[in-house]
Amino acid sequence: MSARPAQLTFDELGTPLREVTFVVLDLETTGGSANTDSITEVGAVKVRGGERIGELATLVDPGTGVPPGIVALTGITSAMTAGAPPLAQVLPSVLEFLRGAVLVAHNAPFDAGFLRAACERHGQVWPRLPVLCTARLARAVLPRDEAPSVRLGALAELFGTTTRPTHRALADARATVEVLHGLLERVGNLGVQSLEELIALARESAPHRPTQRQRQKRVLAQGVPSAPGVYLFRGPRDEVLYVGTSGDLQRRVRSYFTAGERRRRVRDMVALAERVDTVVCAHALEAAVRELRLIAAHHPRYNRRSRRPNHTWWVVPTAEAFPRLSVVTTPRDGALGPFGSRRAATAAVDTVLDVVPLRPCTQRIPAKGASASPCALHEMGRCAAPCAGLQTPEEYAPGVRALADLVEGRDDAPLHRVAAEIDELAAKERFEVAARRRDELAALVVGLGRSQRLTALAAVPELVGARPDGRGGWEIAVVRHGRLAAAGVARRGVAPMPVIDALRLGAQTVLPGPGPLRGAPVEEVRLLHRWLTTGGTRLVASDPPWTEPARGAGAWGAWAERARPVEVAGEVR
Repeated sequence: MSARPAQLTFDELGTPLREVTFVVLDLETTGGSANTDSITEVGAVKVRGGERIGELATLVDPGTGVPPGIVALTGITSAMTAGAPPLAQVLPSVLEFLRGAVLVAHNAPFDAGFLRAACERHGQVWPRLPVLCTARLARAVLPRDEAPSVRLGALAELFGTTTRPTHRALADARATVEVLHGLLERVGNLGVQSLEELIALARESAPHRPTQRQRQKRVLAQGVPSAPGVYLFRGPRDEVLYVGTSGDLQRRVRSYFTAGERRRRVRDMVALAERVDTVVCAHALEAAVRELRLIAAHHPRYNRRSRRPNHTWWVVPTAEAFPRLSVVTTPRDGALGPFGSRRAATAAVDTVLDVVPLRPCTQRIPAKGASASPCALHEMGRCAAPCAGLQTPEEYAPGVRALADLVEGRDDAPLHRVAAEIDELAAKERFEVAARRRDELAALVVGLGRSQRLTALAAVPELVGARPDGRGGWEIAVVRHGRLAAAGVARRGVAPMPVIDALRLGAQTVLPGPGPLRGAPVEEVRLLHRWLTTGGTRLVASDPPWTEPARGAGAWGAWAERARPVEVAGEVR
């Protein structure tokens, strides 16, 4: 028997199978139910590391005669059980033999059910120990063409056991031990190394049982560390098939080879995978950021979000003498966004045109104006007709400044005007129009708020946040211009400030780029903002101070809370 190592390797996290004590048990009964004392014989073998370290065998007096059919099957007669101890005397010894072990039986629900019911009747405490069924394990491990039946006798013949089952408790337990060892040799080829994985494998139900190809790929999980980070499944040409993140890389990667993974798309990915690479991270935030960056870099075919990573839409004023609003995918300074779809960005354009005096047409107009006749929008009072030379660039400029002030949060007067209009419409009982205007204003407030929050974060050259890790320590992040520049942890008992100082000194240099987010990816800025503003994160340092505009959309949170559906002809919208 091998000695227990001082420290387990990453491959052996969990309970290594070589260190598990198994008690393989078999019961013979009179054929009665578990609710009566119908056990006639108990046989158990204790094994560890492939060695037999103890046995227990005894007949049990059930207090009744043994039926002829059972006598013919087992050879146990009423005369044999008449002088045996009753179950009440045998049970404490059986429970003591089981203590600290895993209960193994062929058709384990039967044997464990009888013992559990006996404990309830005789005032014993059921130890709630792990239970492993060799019949179910065999069905999970062995292909049907090799093992059409998983009866104990059939498996004993398949594995060539020296002890053959005879429907006597100790002999059947000994045969089950050999079957168990044969199955454990098979599961090693599937990458199963711990007790937890073994029990999970035995519990896999037939409809969701992993394919043989999926089982064979379990070896890809070997060497994966039990730490937070990012994992990459790579294909036969070393291409990245899938990128994911987890707080425990080893557990997550191994889950891809079990019945718990039922997604057809992922199973197809696992079948193609040839290798799993991992990147250990300081904490979950760093892992999430690295996942975003790797997906954007590799566009893995099995990540749904990799189809269009960081693809967003923005609303920007054009560079003309009479600027108009345009929907683009590459933002410039002063852009409003991001929006998840072109449709949402176009809806924002319509709402903005209702609150700032910009022309809604799309034609290019020279600085000296054009000779065109004013269109219907001019007659409706929605445009001053610069196309007809009725407005100069200087006269048009206040509308452009109003847009910039609204987007950057310097002036929210246009929002107040729309809110007053909604109140006036509701007072006139024009509920449908009021409801539509309310929804448009709410959508604009949401878009402005998102834009101003992310823009404000991306504008800060450096800030440091620290979040409690739940174990008395701190998770630390250094953010520069909307990007994660460094990440680390200060464990419990470690002074955090020296760690923070070291992280700041070694943090990545981030040069600001163009646009409202200074070149940072939208998803990364969103992720960092969420981490900094939730979960008890504390702002340790910010140079210059991280601020958001006082007259921005954030001040409209109370209005959004007060906004209620407007009644329309007896209905609620």
